[in-house]
This record gives sequence, C-alpha cells and structure tokens, in this order.
Amino acid sequence: MGTSNQASPAARPLTLHGLSVEGVNQCVHCGLCLASCPTFSELGTEMDSPRGRIFLIKSLAEGRMSLSDSTVRHLSLCLDCRACETVCPAGVPYGRLIEAAKAEIEQRQPGAPTRRLFRWLNFGLLLGHPRLLALAASGARLYQASGLQRLARRTGLIGLLPGTLPAWDALLPPVPAKSERVPPPRVTRAAGSRRARVALLTGCVQSVIFAAHNRATARVLSKNGCDVVVPAGQGCCGALNAHGGDHARAVAMARATIDTFEAARADVVIVNTSGCGAHMKAYGYLLADDQAYAERARRFAASVQDLAEFLAQEPLRGPLSPVPLTCTYHDPCHVVHGQKIKSEPRQLLAQIPELRVVELTESDWCCGSAGIYNLTQPEMATRLLHRKVSHVLTTGAEAVVTANPGCILQIQAGLDAHTAAVRVMHLVEVLDRAYGGAPRGELKRPRGERQPSRGERGR
Repeated sequence: MGTSNQASPAARPLTLHGLSVEGVNQCVHCGLCLASCPTFSELGTEMDSPRGRIFLIKSLAEGRMSLSDSTVRHLSLCLDCRACETVCPAGVPYGRLIEAAKAEIEQRQPGAPTRRLFRWLNFGLLLGHPRLLALAASGARLYQASGLQRLARRTGLIGLLPGTLPAWDALLPPVPAKSERVPPPRVTRAAGSRRARVALLTGCVQSVIFAAHNRATARVLSKNGCDVVVPAGQGCCGALNAHGGDHARAVAMARATIDTFEAARADVVIVNTSGCGAHMKAYGYLLADDQAYAERARRFAASVQDLAEFLAQEPLRGPLSPVPLTCTYHDPCHVVHGQKIKSEPRQLLAQIPELRVVELTESDWCCGSAGIYNLTQPEMATRLLHRKVSHVLTTGAEAVVTANPGCILQIQAGLDAHTAAVRVMHLVEVLDRAYGGAPRGELKRPRGERQPSRGERGR
C-alpha cells in the first residue's frame, strides 16, 4: 500500500492568518487565569476569559468553528493585557495567540468601508509616516486652540459622530504647540563618567503628544552616565499595528526599526513607552521566519530595555533634589505583564527625597487603555477605568505615576471626569524634576487647560 504525502489534519501546524497558534496546546485548562482577567471579572462569562478565548482560537484553527459575530465579539473584547501570562503555570504565550486571532479577524471580517478607511488612515498612513502624523497633530492643535473642540462639545455635535469617534474626541489630549513638540538633541553627552551609549526610541504618538517626556528621558539618562543618541529617520515600531491585527505592516515597521537603530551602534535601545518596549522585545519571534532579519531581530530584541529596567541596574547618580509629593504607581500592562518589570520603577521612586509612594489596589490591572481598546471598545474600557479611578481616589495621592502614554491619557480622563485634582505623570517626569530638569510648576496642570465637565467627558 502506498503512503500519502499529505499530512493528516491533526499533524498540521495550527495557524490563523498564517501565524502559529500552537501555543493553545500548552493550556491545561486549570483556570488560574480567570481571577486575573479584567473582562472575565467584569462579565463572568467563560468565553470572555483567557481559557475561553484559547478554546475559540483552537477551534478556529482546527476548522471546528466559524468566525461568527459572537466569536469575533468575544475575541475583540480581549484587552491583550497579558495578565493571564503572569499567572499561567504552563507558560501559554497568550499575547501571540490573541494577536494571531485579531489578524485573522481583520483578514476575514474587515468591517464596513468606513471602518476599513479609518484603519488605513491611522495604521497605514499616519503611523507609517511621521511627517503626516506631525501634520495631523498640528490640525488637532488648531481644532483645540481655535475653540472648535469646546464648541462641538457644548453643542452636542460630538455625539452625532458615527461609531466610536466621540470616544476619540473625549480622549484627545491637549496637543502641545509646535515649539513644544521638538525632539531631544540628536546626541546628548553623558554627564560624568560614561556608563553606556544608548539609542532612544522617540515613538510615533509619543513624539507629537509627549515630546517633553522624550527630552526628559535624554536628560535623565545623561545624568546617569549615558551618551544618548536619537537615530534620525525612526518611525513607528509597529506595536499598535500588531495589537490591532495589522500583521503585515507590523512586520514592515519592525524591519525598518531594526535598520534604523542598527546604524546607531548603541549598546542599549531605551524605550519609555510600555507597549513599544514589549513589542520590540518580541521582534525575534515576529521575524523568526524572515531569513534576512531573523538573527538581526533576535540581537536587536536582546538590546531593548525599558527606561526603568535600565536605570534600576545601578543606584541613581546624585545629587537628587527633593520632590515633596504623595503619589501612587500604576503598572502599565505591557511593563508588568509583557516585560515582567514591577519592582524597578518603585526602586527608582524610593530614591527621590521627600517623595512618598502609597500602594495602589489592583495596581497591575488594566486601566482600559490597552493600545486603542478605549476607542474600539469604549463601554468595557470605561468600566475598567472607573474601577481604576475608584482605587486611585482611595489612596489620597496627589499624583499617579506610570510609564505609558496610553495609561496617562486614559487615567487622566477618568480623574477629570470625577473632577479630581490629581495629575497623571510619567515616571521620567518625576525623575527629571528630582534632577532639576523640569521647570518649576510643571507638576501642575498646564496653564490655560481646564478640567472638562462631566457632561463634556461623557459625550
């Protein structure tokens, strides 16, 4: 009897959209992930838990289930916060599985033409072209500074926008003036004895909304003995694309990022945004099948470090000025769960004179930002935000310190909705203040910026 060259269905690798989901077979269905999953905690439904979604992904890959609207809804409600990975005894690579599932959804159910256009505009056009993103930021600045945003909110016109666009407007932060969006110098020399040559990722949205954080990062690294290089021509690392199911563009952006940063010849690549750092550390997996980039991607990923991860390897170099402030710390998901960094930010804060840190209940729970989740799933994001803000308000803190721009925008919006006089700050802002790099009064709300009313935030 002849033998068939065709592999049996059971022997074929499990894939979705060509991406391996073999990791589903590592799940032992113990249920330890359930108590750590924010959506399961809120909804209590099995298919909105990691274990349930793993079952859905495996069933889709094996052809035992169709990609129905119900299946899409359960998978799309996942935050990709990866809290389940932290508690999983079997080491299930859940983040990779859900990214493959979301890529499958985008391939087979891309949605209405308006949704496809909106995704192309953001993932394809703006994130992929820094100059266009800067132009869009200037347009948003004009929209705010001219009073159009206030008018649209007061008249209720925002509520007439289709889909989740009202949520986009509610979370749009004050866009700095062009003069305040300048990047750090191309090279910032080390102050004192040289510790390392580092290359700084300035990011896409980070570079236009939080450029001050990048400048502060360069100053703090310099104070701690680093020559800081900002590679010219860098763009988006592809994290938002990967989390949103746009796999092809995520791969292209990863290749471009590696090309750009290799030319900088740095010892370490420093990242001050959690989602970017976790994604760049996974480039070795993302490009594992790319013969031209696989080895380069592994080397590059090994060189990536979060800012807190790098600084905490040595005591902060002094002198450090007092920062008289009571704060609490929120762990961004892709720092604490994606990169397993938890104690390092707290170690850094503990070294600052007169800074008092109070612990936050559920500090490592997602705030609902999760990339663009607060824009695509505003109802669940709002539920998680209210949960986070309620814990913050019980601390009595004057500020929330965190390490991710999405968390900053989300939590600040929630605090403003409660008219709470609490500011959300990046970790590097506090460090920079201790080094005297930030202007006095920068811990206060920017002049001229008022807290929106509950009605405006709710629209």
